[in-house]
Formats: sequence, structure tokens, C-alpha cells
Amino acid sequence: MESFKIAFRNLIRMGRRTFLTGSLIAIGVVFVVLYITYAESFKNSMIAQITDSVMGELQIHKKGYVSSLDSLPLDKNLPPKTVKKIEEKLNSMPEIYSYSKRLKFGGMISNYTDSTNIRLNGIDPEMEAKTLPLLKERLNGHLPKEGEIVIPELIAKGLKLKKGDVVVLVATNKNGSMNAKTFKISGVVGIISGPGGRDGYINIKDARKLLRIKKPEINEMVIKLKNPELLEKVNKELIGFTKTIQKPKLEVHAWIKLSPFANIIKMLDIMTFSIEIILISIVLVSILNVMIMSVFERIKQIGTMKAMGTSKSFIVSMFVNEGLLLGIFGFIIGVVASVAFVYLIGDIHYNFGRQSNLLLVPHIYYKSVLSVGAMVVIIAIIASLYPAFKAASLKPIEALRS
Repeated sequence: MESFKIAFRNLIRMGRRTFLTGSLIAIGVVFVVLYITYAESFKNSMIAQITDSVMGELQIHKKGYVSSLDSLPLDKNLPPKTVKKIEEKLNSMPEIYSYSKRLKFGGMISNYTDSTNIRLNGIDPEMEAKTLPLLKERLNGHLPKEGEIVIPELIAKGLKLKKGDVVVLVATNKNGSMNAKTFKISGVVGIISGPGGRDGYINIKDARKLLRIKKPEINEMVIKLKNPELLEKVNKELIGFTKTIQKPKLEVHAWIKLSPFANIIKMLDIMTFSIEIILISIVLVSILNVMIMSVFERIKQIGTMKAMGTSKSFIVSMFVNEGLLLGIFGFIIGVVASVAFVYLIGDIHYNFGRQSNLLLVPHIYYKSVLSVGAMVVIIAIIASLYPAFKAASLKPIEALRS
């Protein structure tokens, strides 16, 4: 405790140097905390858009469906008995908030003048709305009842369609026969990055009629969890469950395995690690430089202390405490400045890909802040060790003569 008091007085006595070193550490902390704040907020915002408006946290398919997803195969549908077993399992799991059954397929859409390809999801509107709560924010209109269709914004612009217009859908079933049906547009869904971001929606009953599927088959089960942090646990449990079903074989996929945004997340994590390395370098160099200079400036003081019988451990702890206090001082100033900056700037509107006017609401992630603080403190102590041991190893006579 005494060495701590002496260390504190030494830092006060060298006020200008303490301030400059603490400010340099604070700048590094501000840089890291702000980067983590905005990077994590952006990442969580995009994840929420993907999982809560398109994909859910988990999906279940027949084995081989995802690998051939581009062609939207209808020969990999799940039979009713298998669907029932999956539903029974999901209903028994307290971690599951809701799920939605889909029948995905490709077709042609026509406005009687022009036509184009379209990817469609046959859905139960109530199940889909509960499983994907943010879908309504992308939707201008309402999810389709029987005889209605929701079309993606790109197709609406390309074919000059709007809500209330009538279109014709043409689709080929798994036997190769074609069928057509008219639909009224009930809404237009906005673009979002990733697979499914440009899909249309029809009622699952209409999808079965159009494809001439008599049994209640589906080819995708979308799952929403009560807590996204339970993703890994639920994923493992569902993989174990699928192994109990021999025919047809099933696959469970987490959203991160299906979305290209996963690559952006990896890049953000790598950049975060790189920024942390820069912070470590700033703290290490700053404190090491100050402590070494402090040792050379106080050689006589150290010699006097050793001549009076002061132990090596006391001198080491005194210098280590100085480095520790410098790290804590810089960290506190940096965090205060970061929080002030975030609240002064507020929410940010930005564009990402084809999406425009997205809202980023920054949050200070206190777990990350505490980890940065722990890192600063540990590096401050490590940086102080060499000067501390150098000071403790000085011989009293030589130190006093200098």
C-alpha cells in the first residue's frame, strides 16, 4: 500500500509527462472502443435483418437441398410424416420461439406484356410473421392470403407493377408439367443482402395447387430462437435429432452457414483483433518509454532508498504501480471520451449494397470495454516490469555517485 502511495505521488509530481502519456493511451482506447462499438452495432444490426426478416436462426432441409439450392429442387421435399416429427421435436424444445414451414420453388411471373424469372416462398402468413418479425418492416402491404402474391422490389420496378395489380405465375412441378395461376399483388418486399433477399411470397396452399402437390409437403423449416445466444446449443441438439431419422436424411444449417454476410463478420473480427494489437503496441511503448526515463531520472533517489535498506520488491512494486496507474488513468479518460462521442453523434443513417437509409443505433458493449480495460492494465504491468527490475538491480554506491 505504501508503494502505491509513493507511485501516485511520483505521477502527480511528473504531471506533464503523466498527462501526455495518459492522453496517448486514452487516444488508443478511444480508437478501439469506438471501432468495437460501431463494428459490433453494424454486425448485430445486419444479423438481425438477416435472421429476423429472411432466414431465421436455423433451418432444416432434406440432405442435399442446400447444395442444390440454386435450382430450387422439388425432388427434395420433406414428406408429411417427417414434417410432423420435426414439429413435435421443435414444440418440445423450450428454446424455440417459433418456426415456419416453407415450400420454395422457381417460376415465371408475367404482367401480360413482359415476363421474368422469380423465386418464390410458399408460406403460412401467420407462422412466417411470427418467425420473421422484421419482415413486415421490409413489406409495403401485407403477407399473402390465398390468391395473393408479394413480389420483390426489383421485379416490381422491372415490370412496372404495384400493389393491387394482377399477374400470372407459371411454374413447373417435379414431374415436368407446367401450370399457371393468376394472383393479385398484396405487397412489395424491399431488398436485403443475402439469399432470400429478392424472393417473393405466396400462400403455401396456392403453392401446392400451382405445383400440383396433393400432400402437405415442404422443403424448408425456418426456426427462430427465444435467445440467439442459444444457437450453438440448439444446433447441436437438432443435429442429434436428425440422426435419429434414417429416411429421408436431414440437415440442420445455422444462418451463418447460409448467408454470405458471414464472410463480412469474419473480416470485422480480424480487423477488431488488428486494432487491439495496435492498442497493445501503443500502451506498451508509451509506458515502457516513460518508466525507463523515470528510472534514469531517479537513479539517486533509488540509490538513497536502497542505502536506507529498502527492499528490491518494494522498488519493483513502486514502479509497477506507476505503470498500472498510468494504464488505468488512460483507460478511464478513453472510455469517458468514447461514451461522450457515441451519445453526441447519436444514430447514423447509412447505405449498404442495394439497401439505402439503414439505421445504425450504436451501443457501448460493456463486456468489450471491460476486456479492453483488462488488456490495458495487463500490458501496463508487463511494460513496467523491465524498468522496475532495472531500478531494483541498481547498486546503491553506483547510483549515488551518478
